[in-house]
Amino acid sequence: MPAEPPPGWRERADAAVRRGRAIDRFIPAFLLDSPLSAIGYAWGTLVGLVWGSLWSTGRVERRDGLWVFRGMPEWTFARGGVCVGRCFLTGSRRIPASLVRHESVHRRQWRRYGALMPLLYLAAGRDPLRNRFEIEAGLEDGGYVPRRRRASRSVSER
Repeated sequence: MPAEPPPGWRERADAAVRRGRAIDRFIPAFLLDSPLSAIGYAWGTLVGLVWGSLWSTGRVERRDGLWVFRGMPEWTFARGGVCVGRCFLTGSRRIPASLVRHESVHRRQWRRYGALMPLLYLAAGRDPLRNRFEIEAGLEDGGYVPRRRRASRSVSER
């Protein structure tokens, strides 16, 4: 289970998303969700397919539009895994549906930004609590923060 994040993290995360969306306004529209971004997305997917094919020692499967390469050596990906285009490269741990949801958002981000995605992600920083791409993909689903407990429903709501 992930550690409890520091106080005020949610406000800082919201601010990071706002900053990222403000930056998006400076990116020419023809680069976003366009034929050009589709080329960058295809390039990223090709890189992911090649890298995954070279290093994966586990099962390769399709989940929610992603090619999931398992059994990758830890040095071949960051943190718990990395999404490159349509490929999710990870180690041998169990992949819950919540993580697939998280990585599927990264897949859609790759489609939107194309070849800009690695540069924008790098500029957003390594701290997932301040990285707008991780925040938008869902920090809980990505395993960066503990799941919020849902309030139990009263008898009258059941």
